[in-house]
Amino acid sequence: MLIPNKLSFLAQALLGISALLSLSVQAANEAEIAFSNELIECAAYYQISSEAIAAMNAPQMQAVGERLKTSAADAVALASQYRPAAVVTQAVADAKAKQIQTLAGSSSLASLMGQYKDRCKTVLGNPEKRLDYWSMATM
Repeated sequence: MLIPNKLSFLAQALLGISALLSLSVQAANEAEIAFSNELIECAAYYQISSEAIAAMNAPQMQAVGERLKTSAADAVALASQYRPAAVVTQAVADAKAKQIQTLAGSSSLASLMGQYKDRCKTVLGNPEKRLDYWSMATM
């Protein structure tokens, strides 16, 4: 038979475990949100870049444009694993509009490339490692 003090101790221990689990879930959610936000920004960047290459009407660049288009689709698909597809679609459209605004009418993608090219390559090249990074960064 448990005495009241032991019951109280067990209840407190269970509450402590529950709180730790809750914090762990919250940290995981924050990591997934940060990771999916990064994927959304990459999808927008890849869409803008592939559309710019397509507009160039340069046959020698067609393969590059197709790879960028595929990368955009891959980023959207991966982000949709962590958020509803409709949310991802809207967020990509919003990110794309924001990135286009930063171009300020310029047809040069240099500023976007400087900001996103390497980072997005890393994110899509090893998404598990990047999610691990966000898991540690949001603890």
